[in-house]
Amino acid sequence: MTNIRLAVLFGGRSGEHDVSRRSAESILAHLDRDAYDVTEVLIERDGRWRVDGEPVTFSTALKVLGAHDVVFPALHGPYGEDGTVQSMLEWLGVAYVGNGVFASAAGMDKQVTKRLLAADGLRVADGVTLRPGEELSEADRERLGLPVFVKPARAGSSIGVSKVERWEQLPAALELARESDSRVLVEAAVRGREIDVAVLEHPDGRIEAGPPLEISVASAAFFDYDAKYDGGAVFHIPAALDPDSTRMLQDRAVQAFRTLGCRGLLRVDFFLPHTGQEPVVNEVNTFPGFTAASQYPQIWQRSGISYTALLDILVAGALKESRLGAAAV
Repeated sequence: MTNIRLAVLFGGRSGEHDVSRRSAESILAHLDRDAYDVTEVLIERDGRWRVDGEPVTFSTALKVLGAHDVVFPALHGPYGEDGTVQSMLEWLGVAYVGNGVFASAAGMDKQVTKRLLAADGLRVADGVTLRPGEELSEADRERLGLPVFVKPARAGSSIGVSKVERWEQLPAALELARESDSRVLVEAAVRGREIDVAVLEHPDGRIEAGPPLEISVASAAFFDYDAKYDGGAVFHIPAALDPDSTRMLQDRAVQAFRTLGCRGLLRVDFFLPHTGQEPVVNEVNTFPGFTAASQYPQIWQRSGISYTALLDILVAGALKESRLGAAAV
């Protein structure tokens, strides 16, 4: 049997360029080289492209991607996780790992995500989205209370996120968030345990939720960028939960997967207020961090699926999805 021609696409123009490179390093290190012929495709910060380290034109990069059996877009944030690259790969007619155009775009936009999930009965935190030049009204301040979290509406990895405990901190928090996105979400804080649930779609169509992961952060006010990537957080897998709470979180995560029309993978981040209460969806990640130390691979390793096996599942699912799509045309 011939090897699968696999292109790993990473880097990108977003503020999560470094995170993407870290994810790609782990993916490349764990791919079974007896099963795949691997090509590395890097998008530099300035939008220039490299194939296996060599600079190429955009048109050449497109030809390279289109010549592969499947593309693994290890991209985070705008210009990669938001449907942009997925649209390009659809246009090329090449199979690719992970979520499609709609789920990627909807999952990247926190306001859109919240509206879709809430419409399907899932609980989300109260919040207000501010457009350029808009400020938080007095009525909204009273309704949301303190503390609040200020976030770019379309960014990930906690970039540009601030916790506001006094209203005089709000202008600086808005300014920081607007460095990453013109639209900003101001969200009421939710008291509860931080629980992540990974969802994986198997090639046979089965959708599985992994064991819940609980995050504890001792050295930061919240699970910020440094805590995520510089070892400031501790993951407990499985989280110390009763069976009913575990089942509820897994059911809600699969529901979010279906609501957003996801395929392949999703990580859903919850706040769990108190035993028996409905969990609050904090956010979703249509392509979560993929370093060996990231939550998503660790959850599945705890379930008995190795990092290498996880990659095989995702690639096989992408190839099957592509064949089904071609058969439907």
